[in-house]
Amino acid sequence: QVQLVESGGGLVQAGGSLRLSCVASGIIYTINSMSWYCQAPGKQRDLVATITSGGETNYADSVKGRFTISRDNAKNTVYLQMNSLKPEDTGVYYCNFRDRIGQRYWGQGIQVTVSS
Repeated sequence: QVQLVESGGGLVQAGGSLRLSCVASGIIYTINSMSWYCQAPGKQRDLVATITSGGETNYADSVKGRFTISRDNAKNTVYLQMNSLKPEDTGVYYCNFRDRIGQRYWGQGIQVTVSS
């Protein structure tokens, strides 16, 4: 059974930092892309950042220069370093993995709250 478990969320003041982690277990096929999404209250789930198996990264415009996504393939883990946090970064953050046959897996989500 596939499980993705996020950690590292919480409450932080504006300008602060958090580091999210997501570790996967039970995935049979090679993981291609690893991504982070954010769902703010009352809004849809939006892509924040993606990293491919080759290490290429892509970010939403709103987080460029502040967030950094990285991965450890040996540990099936993806990280999101979030710096200079803003109140508008508040939301539930989900990790998403896509394996080489196109199957997608989601974590349960973790709350990030940035106070002004």
